[in-house]
Amino acid sequence: MSLLTLNWMAEDCQRLAECRHDHPFAVLGPQPLESGGWVLRVWMPEAERVELLIDGQSLPMATPNHPWIFEAPWGSDPGTSYQVRVNRGGIEHVQPDPWSFRHEWMGELDRLLFAEGNHHHIWRRMGAHVVEHNGVKGVQFCLWAPNARSVAVLGNFNGWDGRHHPMQARVGGSWELFIPGLKPGEIYKYEVRAQNGHCYQKADPYGFRHEIRPNNGSIVESLAGHLWQDSGWMQERDSRNPLDQPVSVYEMHLGSWMHGAADQPYIEADGTPRPPVPAADLKPGARLLTYPELADRVIPYVKARGFTHIELMPISEHPFDGSWGYQVTGWYAPTSRFGTPDEFRAFVDRCHAEGIGVILDWVPGHFPKDAHGLAFFDGAHLYEHADPRIGEHKEWGTLIFNYSRNEVRNFLVANLVYWFEEFHIDGIRVDAVASMLYRDYLRPDGEWLPNDHGGRENTEAVTFLQQANHVLFEHFPGALSIAEESTTWPMVTQPTNIGGLGFNLKWNMGWMHDMLDYFELDPWFRQFHQNNVTFSIWYAFTENFMLALSHDEVVHGKSNLLHKMPGDDWQKFANVRALLAYMWTHPGKKTIFMGMEFGQRAEWNVWGDLQWELLQHDSHQGLQRLVDDLNVFYKSERALWGDDFSEFGFQWIDCNDNRHSIISFMRRESATGKWLVVVANFTPQSHSHYRVGVPLEGFYEEAFNTDAERYGGSNLGNLGGKFTDQWGIHGYDQSLDLCLPPLSVLVFRRDEIRSQQLDEDTCDEATDSGALLG
Repeated sequence: MSLLTLNWMAEDCQRLAECRHDHPFAVLGPQPLESGGWVLRVWMPEAERVELLIDGQSLPMATPNHPWIFEAPWGSDPGTSYQVRVNRGGIEHVQPDPWSFRHEWMGELDRLLFAEGNHHHIWRRMGAHVVEHNGVKGVQFCLWAPNARSVAVLGNFNGWDGRHHPMQARVGGSWELFIPGLKPGEIYKYEVRAQNGHCYQKADPYGFRHEIRPNNGSIVESLAGHLWQDSGWMQERDSRNPLDQPVSVYEMHLGSWMHGAADQPYIEADGTPRPPVPAADLKPGARLLTYPELADRVIPYVKARGFTHIELMPISEHPFDGSWGYQVTGWYAPTSRFGTPDEFRAFVDRCHAEGIGVILDWVPGHFPKDAHGLAFFDGAHLYEHADPRIGEHKEWGTLIFNYSRNEVRNFLVANLVYWFEEFHIDGIRVDAVASMLYRDYLRPDGEWLPNDHGGRENTEAVTFLQQANHVLFEHFPGALSIAEESTTWPMVTQPTNIGGLGFNLKWNMGWMHDMLDYFELDPWFRQFHQNNVTFSIWYAFTENFMLALSHDEVVHGKSNLLHKMPGDDWQKFANVRALLAYMWTHPGKKTIFMGMEFGQRAEWNVWGDLQWELLQHDSHQGLQRLVDDLNVFYKSERALWGDDFSEFGFQWIDCNDNRHSIISFMRRESATGKWLVVVANFTPQSHSHYRVGVPLEGFYEEAFNTDAERYGGSNLGNLGGKFTDQWGIHGYDQSLDLCLPPLSVLVFRRDEIRSQQLDEDTCDEATDSGALLG
């Protein structure tokens, strides 16, 4: 061996020992010799003895270059056909040589697509994958860290010592290593060393499972475990336009909907109890439910309430319960608080079996600064902007993704596809879209940077959102993509090919705030604020809106929905019934937060559970029955959803009676030409003879009445319906003389059969009169 080769080997050995080597494949594994033949080098820190097992032979390996590099000559390239017997600390084991597996995991096309930001299935390359190479089972690790000096895999399998498994740098900034023998369930991290020598232990950004907080390691997980049973659901979903369907969403937080008893653990399939998840802030004796337990309890409950979808607040892995899941560190992993990824898949599968869609909250706007997460990932600002004026939300203590970097956009876009493809979810609600769209969001002057055109718009975020929605609907045409966007940014729900952001729904934050402000008023003052009720119709058809009464409105001193209402307890419940019925009859899809359906009294507490004990009282049962019936009625009446986003679908009858705080309108649908008449009385004053104009004479059945006794109301109404009178009002020749209960919403439907009978009777009367005259 030449002096040059010896010097080169000495430098390589030193770099390996100091965890500074970025190309261990250049030194380790089968290496050709200048003189001919091959040498097999094995890196085994702190091993006393290593033997080469090949072709039925056992050959001792020497350490001529470094005490931890064991080598032996061989006549030809053996590939991966050998093993080594290692003696370390008196313990002997046999294993394949990790550095004999020299193939490139990320192919040229993978690297190209990722660099362009267009690898929609990048999680199939990045992360930890249970695979088999040349008949040897193990785990293939792949990480993107282009600024790192070196990267190593850490785990119990190497004593969390970064010297044992250095990774190979590849073109494009990725790092790879196959470790034979590892299996699902292995905990691991990456040891990332920066160019300045600083060392960071990072969880896998593409990890499919992570430890339960406060631990933060990643866990090797196979994606191929669950056998889906929902092919019919998936085919039907993607063959229709979700906007042409009824959508009624139950928003919930899995960790605080209901708890189990700590002394009654979940029993695994093999009969062993699962240790309860530690959570010091839960009430004494409580524990988090598992995904299987939640499936057993949540799905029948939501189905009984009649909702079409469940919306889950973020379940991507997050370290702090108090963030409600909105500060994500494990983007590709359902939180382990409730169980395994396959158990969550089974939860979604059961939802689909019961006719319930699943929507996830998705948070691409920011991420936390936790040391094991994405922040300063490879010793540089990789996922976030370096300049805090565009890279940090100081008020939230989080960092903002650098949407101008292709690989970062790819990380997020592929994550969106991942949840739909691997977990069969049906929709997303994108959190805090406004914070992404504006560079000056929650920033005082001088603490934000304008864009290249001098404006406040975040053009990079716009490009990202357009790409995300375009890719989503390209793969899953029946999906829901819902924007929580609180400003007047134009074309949020318009297609990307005409300059829109590409969502198909947007939360109507204006309606929510206007209506809550209105209902919090003493009813006498509502006459001066009629505009709060009617204003939403002025802009209702500028976007595809979803009406939402969300979790944000029942926390931080805002009180829960029931206790926002004025008056005594009867009036509070009547107000809530009227608000919910107006919401269900107003144009737009629907979302309410858990607990509102039965009148939760306390504010939502992420460490508590809902006040289920309230359902022993008639008033709370009545409100729950109202929501049940609203959903049944809503889904059965196409007029309430068939033309949600067309001006044809809504027609005021009278919006100007502010003196009585009464409104009346029609919901119409174009497919059959049918319509409903809605009359809302928002004061405690009942009216025994209140006229409402209608377009056709006939009998109008009282199809829904929020004042019904079964809901806890006073049971005033119209004895099942009313015939019209020839009394012109509101621009119509016909009208109904109605009894309006206090704080109520009534819905009337023209009864075709009885109306036809009225026409025949009228015709008979005219004939008889003619005969007499003759």
